[in-house]
Amino acid sequence: MRVVSWNVNGIRAAARKGFAEWLASDGAEFVGLQEVRALPEQIPVEIRESDAHHAYWVAAERKGYSGVGFLARRPADEVVEALGVPDFDAEGRYQMLRFGRLRIVNAYFPNGSGKDRDNSRIPFKLDFYARVFELFESALSDGDPVLVMGDFNTAHREIDLARPRQNAKTSGFCPEEREELDRWLRAGWVDTYRHFQPETACYSWWSQRRGVREKNIGWRIDYVLATPGAMEHVRGAFIDTEVLGSDHCPVGVELDAAVLG
Repeated sequence: MRVVSWNVNGIRAAARKGFAEWLASDGAEFVGLQEVRALPEQIPVEIRESDAHHAYWVAAERKGYSGVGFLARRPADEVVEALGVPDFDAEGRYQMLRFGRLRIVNAYFPNGSGKDRDNSRIPFKLDFYARVFELFESALSDGDPVLVMGDFNTAHREIDLARPRQNAKTSGFCPEEREELDRWLRAGWVDTYRHFQPETACYSWWSQRRGVREKNIGWRIDYVLATPGAMEHVRGAFIDTEVLGSDHCPVGVELDAAVLG
């Protein structure tokens, strides 16, 4: 089964750039979307009423901001749409769906940059990380299959961005943000792409400034993290850099269907 995560930077804009055609051709079993930036009723009808998918949407209270969505070729056995923290839930950044034994978290982790392009939102961002981590500590230790995927808004290592020295004090590559990802991996979570491609420099986000993507001056900030219980069933991981339509590209894993049972 193909499992895909994609920050679409506005589902309505992505729809105008061929999202429905991509969805039909990709063939993924599960697709998690971040930065949907639309209320459920504003989702383009060809996506909202697709006969091929069951759709689940979580919108932010602020219109045109944040939001996540999930498209699945089978109905979910359980859906959770909140972290239980009002400040987080108001921004529509989280959903968890269970299919059989497998739980998939689709999350749009906050950016640590504040209104003045300072790093004032890093504490909020790290608290969001900590809340998600906390919710699945027992699943991790119990060997349950869980995937946490989405836009993590953090490049983990120097290999994960084109210009690490210039961005050492930029949110997304600050030491405390990188350390939080270290904490997840020390606890047992697996960065699926790095598992299969330990030394490949490949990015999932590029600034929209002219020529940046063409020059491949990017960051790898979109991940699929797996518990060891899920990793037993992961057969491969990918970053689809050739897919356009957003400032991010899709990332994901190939998963053995036995994980559901």
